[in-house]
Amino acid sequence: MRKSFSKVKIGVDTGGTFTDIVMSVDNKIFTHKILSTPQDPALAVLQGIHQILEMNGVNRHQDIEIIHGSTIATNTLIERSGAKVLLITTKNFEDILEIRRQTRSDLYDFNVTQPIPLVPREQRFGVCERVLHNGSIQTPIDINRLDQIINQADMNQISSIAVCFLFSYANPKHEQIVEGKAVDLNIPISASHKILPEYREFERFSTTVANAYIQPKVNSYISRLRTELPSSIRIMQSNGGSISAQTACDQPIRTVLSGPAGGVIGALKVAQTAGFNRVITFDMGGTSTDVSLCDTQISMTTESNISGIPIKVPMIDIQTVGSGGGSIAEIDSGGALKVGPRSAGADPGPICYGRGKEVTVTDANLYLGRIDPNHFLGGHMPLNPELVNEAITNFANQVGLTPVQAAEGIIDVANAKMERTIRVISIERGFDLRDFALVSFGGAGGLHTCDLARNLGISTIVIPPNCGLLSAYGMILSDVVKDYSQTVLRKSIETTIFSELSHNFSELISQANDDMLAEGFDCNQVTLHRTIDVRYVGQSHELNVEFTPNFAESFHCIHNQRFGHAKHDTVIEIVNLRVRAVGKTEDSMDTIQNLGSNSREKFYHKNVIFNGKNYPTDLYHREDLKTGSEINGPSIIVELSATTVIPPDFSAEIDSGQNMIVKQK
Repeated sequence: MRKSFSKVKIGVDTGGTFTDIVMSVDNKIFTHKILSTPQDPALAVLQGIHQILEMNGVNRHQDIEIIHGSTIATNTLIERSGAKVLLITTKNFEDILEIRRQTRSDLYDFNVTQPIPLVPREQRFGVCERVLHNGSIQTPIDINRLDQIINQADMNQISSIAVCFLFSYANPKHEQIVEGKAVDLNIPISASHKILPEYREFERFSTTVANAYIQPKVNSYISRLRTELPSSIRIMQSNGGSISAQTACDQPIRTVLSGPAGGVIGALKVAQTAGFNRVITFDMGGTSTDVSLCDTQISMTTESNISGIPIKVPMIDIQTVGSGGGSIAEIDSGGALKVGPRSAGADPGPICYGRGKEVTVTDANLYLGRIDPNHFLGGHMPLNPELVNEAITNFANQVGLTPVQAAEGIIDVANAKMERTIRVISIERGFDLRDFALVSFGGAGGLHTCDLARNLGISTIVIPPNCGLLSAYGMILSDVVKDYSQTVLRKSIETTIFSELSHNFSELISQANDDMLAEGFDCNQVTLHRTIDVRYVGQSHELNVEFTPNFAESFHCIHNQRFGHAKHDTVIEIVNLRVRAVGKTEDSMDTIQNLGSNSREKFYHKNVIFNGKNYPTDLYHREDLKTGSEINGPSIIVELSATTVIPPDFSAEIDSGQNMIVKQK
């Protein structure tokens, strides 16, 4: 019998290997995990939602809120599988996507290959028009030429249009004319004054074109979900908040890191509940690893790069590396061992899944005994160690190593890549890793986290219950968030600068309140955060600071912290105004909990290889560990969503929130 409940929320995180589902029913948590379906990503989402409702007797026709983090936008950019886009721009600026900023991403590479533009030259058209930097119109738009271009779009089966005119952030009139003329084509139109009303033409062009490129595919995906699901669906953004499905269809570029963003939200929530405010989040999945630094709050950025395409929208500052459980091990042309970024994904998957042909990180962990073949995915997906033994042996013969050396070498190379990524977001930015805890999650995170902490000098690891599902958990905790920006370019020498900027904020605030009302929030339910992008005159990039009467002093302090110096006698320049509107949602629960027998009995005993030696190792079910339980390494803890390895030199204790707190002995 199907029951109806007062409050049901479902978070769905689609990964490269698995799709994770977390459901909150009247603040009780239920979880589910299935293989992703890369050829038809919506299929796993639909199946997973229907299965978790069926398994727990929830009426699928009742009011259910679904928050979904998808990889569709990211994969479309990486695979270059997006729409046929027409770019309309100011005459003689058609090639700005290829000219870029003439910077070299790798100074010592004599064979640098720039990414191919998303819009080929024959689909980029210039029209005579000119708006000046102050918003005044120097040359009206050539309507006849514009009509010719739009007619060509209709004849050439263009499926999306990007409109990017110079200085349209100061006066969008010409872009609005194009929108009005092209509306009869019934295809998506991305106008830069709506996508990114900021200066820096290349980044504005690149972001707008990327939005147009992914829009038809994302729209089709979301439309299918809306059609086949009887419930309302919200889409996770890269900035850590969710938006309506319609908003995501209009600006899909804001969803490119939606899955990893949910993980950071969930990780910081769990860490703060456990008493840790300064953390490194470590999310290792099947295809990649995402890391982020949270110094009492989530770190944000407006500069990102997806597969060589600059994306300049607010997002959580996440660094990604192609090192995951499905990362493929191979020998490069120089004879060195290489792991990733190629991944076996869900299909064919690692060799131990029964279909893969190439050795992966998961296979190496299985060979060393760190994954138990009978308890993978809670025992619902038995693995095949015989296939792995043969494959690892053959691989070892190719490199002249023993099978154990080859398997441990694969793990070491994967770990080195992840360690390097963590150093980029911490040590290279002036942070001492000894002051941070490492929050480990993702399906493969617990297998590697102790090795990383040991090598990086991190003393404390926090592993939440159901850690392989934390990104989906973070999604049901996420608020509704919308970001707004506007370029102003004002110098702080003016004595009335604060009051004048306060007035300039009014238009952004009005727009934010209107949009949040459409999202279902009244003005008194919305919190508005005002910040500004500031720099010293002559600098080319800015720092973001809170907008207060003493914003100048705040900027000097932040500049000194980041770069080791401040110039108090130098004029500062305000570049952009930013408003973040937050519609607070009620937390579905305090922490993601396990329900178990509250015993601490090991259920199994086996040999596991660490540093080339066999160690007798205890195995525990995670749900059987109660508050205060102590686990000495070597031990392995298994649960539905992940496996955690406690090496011989580590120990763990279960805290009151059922988190596993791991430390080196």
